[in-house]
Amino acid sequence: MEQIARSPKQIGAAVRRRRRTLKLSQSDLGAKADLRQATVSALENGKPGTQLRTLIDALAVLGLEMAIRERSRADKEIEDIF
Repeated sequence: MEQIARSPKQIGAAVRRRRRTLKLSQSDLGAKADLRQATVSALENGKPGTQLRTLIDALAVLGLEMAIRERSRADKEIEDIF
């Protein structure tokens, strides 16, 4: 399933949804990605300062990837939906 995320909080929410779908705890994800549980929590909460490498490692463990594309135009801003 493709998801659009335009903010750190939306990216974090997508990571959380996938982690829960896979029935992994934050500690489980952290162990598989060589991250601390607190780092996973910060990523999922959209905290500033998350390193790109941290995000990429977590996405790989979750079987996800990022795609970069032009922003879609809509009558309603995607941020207003969430």
